[in-house]
Amino acid sequence: MKLFRGQSYRSVDPKGRLMLPPDFRDALLQRSAEGKFVLTTYDDCLVAYPEALWLELEEKFARLRNSSRKLRDFRRLVLGGAEEQLPDAQGRIRLSRAHQEYAGISREVVILGQGDRFEIWDQARFKAVLEQDFDDVAEELAESGIDFSF
Repeated sequence: MKLFRGQSYRSVDPKGRLMLPPDFRDALLQRSAEGKFVLTTYDDCLVAYPEALWLELEEKFARLRNSSRKLRDFRRLVLGGAEEQLPDAQGRIRLSRAHQEYAGISREVVILGQGDRFEIWDQARFKAVLEQDFDDVAEELAESGIDFSF
């Protein structure tokens, strides 16, 4: 199964449409005959889940107890922010006003592969993420069983 990899810089048109990279469209079509996916809100960006992966996530949420307000609020963020997407014939999707506002998207975006899913970031927000200090990440990865040393 083809993974979502790399970065692509794109512009959102005045109607809120965004052209997906061809490799991402191909990966979506491998997972769904129509290329359908779900776009939701999380981590100050938009996260795109292929349809089957999203359905698995919804099932896991359905099994959770609503034991805390924080968990209920998180469900509201992720499940309440979910919108089905189907690229048009030109490979474009339409970002809703709610999604654009949540992710701070005005015009310039970065579409970022994350393996089995991808993210859509406002370009300035993503630049700020990359400017943080990652010195302690190797240790955290090692604790998770991933050796990422150079």
